[in-house]
Amino acid sequence: MNENIQKLQEWIDGSENIVFFGGAGVSTESKIPDFRSTDGLYNQKYKYPPETIISHSFYKRNPEEFFRFYKDKMLYPDAEPNAAHLKLAELEKAGKLKAVVTQNIDGLHQKAGSETVYELHGSVLRNYCEICGASYDLDYVVNYDGVPKCNQPGCHGTVKPDVVLYEEGLNGMTIDAAVRAIAAADMLIIGGTSLTVYPAAGFVDYYRGNKLVLINRDETPMDYRANLIIRDKIGEVFSAIKV
Repeated sequence: MNENIQKLQEWIDGSENIVFFGGAGVSTESKIPDFRSTDGLYNQKYKYPPETIISHSFYKRNPEEFFRFYKDKMLYPDAEPNAAHLKLAELEKAGKLKAVVTQNIDGLHQKAGSETVYELHGSVLRNYCEICGASYDLDYVVNYDGVPKCNQPGCHGTVKPDVVLYEEGLNGMTIDAAVRAIAAADMLIIGGTSLTVYPAAGFVDYYRGNKLVLINRDETPMDYRANLIIRDKIGEVFSAIKV
């Protein structure tokens, strides 16, 4: 066990109110590509830039193209939790971890067994009719040919994923809960996020403790704030942790 992992283990052992804040890098070991790496979503070529396609205005203006891209590049129904997801769920079960705050929309934290998960950008697992509010699961959207429509009697509204698109605001209740959890934490572990997307990146400012851990393969704008920086793969790091 290297020195950084040993220190992480010691801090976890001595903490009772840990919060984990994660981004796309948490799920790359589950074979879900991140957004900003060389081969990530934003660096692939499409008729429109990905940032445009996954905006609210584009969704309303061109739902056919939106759903073609969404189903092809943003849905991974066969993905399974990796070592990081599983260890976080184990830490929660042990009473150490009090919350997961995630920028991911894949639902893998819950699939691993985590219960207190604040999904800042929503979830592909939840979908709803924009007219009547009926709920639909991921399979309904995946298997629907074209733009998914509501199947309730007399209703043909579009079934929208419960994910936060560009130009849409984050859910206020989710933000409040995430901020409260981070502010109360005696240890904050941040993993797999560039910490460049706001307002989520600003949540770090609410942490008041002295055990701020950053696990990320690249440098972040918040490195200077960290008490411990680990540059390894997040799944490998958590694999080494004992609960």
